[in-house]
Amino acid sequence: MTAWTLNDIERAIRSSWGVDTCAPEDQAHWRPDDPAHGQCRATALVVHDLLGGELMMGEVFTGGVRTDLHWWNRSAAGAEVDMTRSRFGPDERVGPGRPVARPQRPGRLQAQYQLLRHRVLARLETGSADGGHAAAA
Repeated sequence: MTAWTLNDIERAIRSSWGVDTCAPEDQAHWRPDDPAHGQCRATALVVHDLLGGELMMGEVFTGGVRTDLHWWNRSAAGAEVDMTRSRFGPDERVGPGRPVARPQRPGRLQAQYQLLRHRVLARLETGSADGGHAAAA
């Protein structure tokens, strides 16, 4: 297996996001200029596949009201790896995360996870991780 850097993985993930890898409830709000929107759970699972560590989940608050859940990763060395945090605006706050067990299957996001994983691995294996977003209309 090839040893990819975190930068390689991040470039492959960012260039693999599209409306078709976005959580269904967020697809209407997904835009190419905000590609991380709706990508956190599928992205965290792909990062976990590639790097191991822990899956993290925290609540998102807007104006003190819980509005969503956010997923990211913590490496075995304890470093936070959050490739989708950029999607939050200044009025949104992600509360403290807690480690969560990896779901046996990605459940309702199975198709999005599998598509993202396929794209990321293809980009990593071919070295084409610096391409544009895979935005499907």
